[in-house]
Parts: sequence; structure tokens; C-alpha cells
Amino acid sequence: MGIRDIIEGKKQWRAHMARVKALPPDYEIVYKEIQRYYFKVGPVGLTDGSLLTGILDFFEEGVAAGKGVLELLGNDVAAFCDDLIKDSRTYADIYQESISGEPGTAGK
Repeated sequence: MGIRDIIEGKKQWRAHMARVKALPPDYEIVYKEIQRYYFKVGPVGLTDGSLLTGILDFFEEGVAAGKGVLELLGNDVAAFCDDLIKDSRTYADIYQESISGEPGTAGK
């Protein structure tokens, strides 16, 4: 990764976060909590940006439709988050596999 890639990545991240800040306060709070959760859990595909961008697009559509954030997600936001990454590997899975020494044994 060169310096130009880093600079471009920062520009994209700042633009992404500007979109988040433009959301209504309840949407922004829930988005940031989802983001914090995913940064902790660490789905491997999180770095490509499509997961968080997809959630942001979904939220913007909800705002345009005049819906509240919990109308979109339901009352259990954690279950919504887990459902989105249920078939994805996480860094926690990789760590568990490294401890057990057997690939595919995470969570078993």
C-alpha cells in the first residue's frame, strides 16, 4: 500500500463519516454503535468497506422513507448485526483456530 492509497483511503473514510454525521441523531448513534461492535468483533471483510457502506445506504433509505431506525432494524440491534455477518469469518474465529490448531473449529 503506497502513500497515495493511504491518502485516498482517508478521503473515502472522511466522506463516509460526513454522510454518517448528516443522519438524524438516532440513526447516527445506532450507526456508531454498530460500527464499534464490528470493530470489536472484526469480520474479516470489514476492511473492504462494503458492509458499513451498505448499512449507511440502508439508513439513508430509511431516513428518506421517514422511518425510525428501530423500525428498520427491530428492537434487537445486536441480533441485526450478528445476522449480517453470520456467514462471515471473523478475526475472533481466526484467533480461536490458531489456539486450537484446527481450522474451522472456532465456536465449537
